[in-house]
Amino acid sequence: MYNISIISSSVRTDRKSHNVALYFQQYLTENDLANAEILDLKKYNFPIFEERFKNLKNPNYDLKDFVSRITKSDGIIIVTPEYNGSISAGLKNVIDLLYEEWHRKPISFSTVSSGEFGGSQALTHLQFIFWKLRAWTFTANFPVSKVQDKYTDTGLAINKLESDKFAKIFINEFFNCIQASRNNTEI
Repeated sequence: MYNISIISSSVRTDRKSHNVALYFQQYLTENDLANAEILDLKKYNFPIFEERFKNLKNPNYDLKDFVSRITKSDGIIIVTPEYNGSISAGLKNVIDLLYEEWHRKPISFSTVSSGEFGGSQALTHLQFIFWKLRAWTFTANFPVSKVQDKYTDTGLAINKLESDKFAKIFINEFFNCIQASRNNTEI
């Protein structure tokens, strides 16, 4: 069974993308597909970093814990809202904190928005950033438009059949990417 980390990247009050992170955690565990944990950037409350993790002299416990969880993950699902046509500052901060830890790590994206486009511009930015970091990303993604109308605050899908149908396709593709990464020693 895979160990999947789900990064919930919004730190805003009344955030809705976190509901999608909760949905994925429930979907993966209820269907006995993976061990899934949420790495909630709001709970970590990291300061703005001035240096990559490997160069920090005395990283705090939360930072070491986060890095350890990323390193031990077989794959990562990043759930992020689109802020002003991009990703949140907190997510970019965490991405830049690490480097080697992202290399060849299978990463998938769920972008959300309150409007019609489901965070498509944030997705473009994430694909480019992680391409530069040499992570393993793939084109299947899980965009959610009008997120406020689709998931409850506890992560329940309003239209469970539809969400589960798309989640199954998304997760199957993600697991194929994880398996391919295990079978390949170099990109």
